[in-house]
Amino acid sequence: MDTKRLSSTLEEALSTQMNVELLQSHTYLSYGIWATDKGYGGIGNFLFRHSLEERNHAVKFMQYILNRGGKPTVTGIKAPDKDPSTLSECFNQVFKHEVDNTEKIYHLVNMAFEEKDWATWNFLQWFVQEQIEEETLAMDLIDKLKIAGGDRATDESLFNLDKDLGKVPDEAELARNATSENP
Repeated sequence: MDTKRLSSTLEEALSTQMNVELLQSHTYLSYGIWATDKGYGGIGNFLFRHSLEERNHAVKFMQYILNRGGKPTVTGIKAPDKDPSTLSECFNQVFKHEVDNTEKIYHLVNMAFEEKDWATWNFLQWFVQEQIEEETLAMDLIDKLKIAGGDRATDESLFNLDKDLGKVPDEAELARNATSENP
């Protein structure tokens, strides 16, 4: 008996998005390494935690596809783009990545709507809400850096920004807390 309750088209599109989330994770990991290497340990830690959150988003897509009787496909992930040269560039790239990801989520929502796959449409609403939060977070990073003085910020302003971002509450679960039931 065929237990798949997901069209092949949506299965493929959701798998693609799973891989997009993994690329986002790698990108934020790369940015975190860059920031830490530049002496911004708090910003680096913030980006490392964001990397983990993106990985968790990929796992949500994987689990959903499996729960609907499909089989997610893991593809090769391209290397992240080159390192940013400034914090402004880094934060602007974070915002750009989130806006691009929002557009991809909206495309999936439209596909689910057109197929009248209400379970998938409902599943994707969590990501619609998440992208509002992600874009707002990215805009806040840009605003905080502007307030600090942008690329001409004083060392003291950057020190405080770095310290503040290092203290941002961590919504992503730590790897050491993961289990097979709660990855």
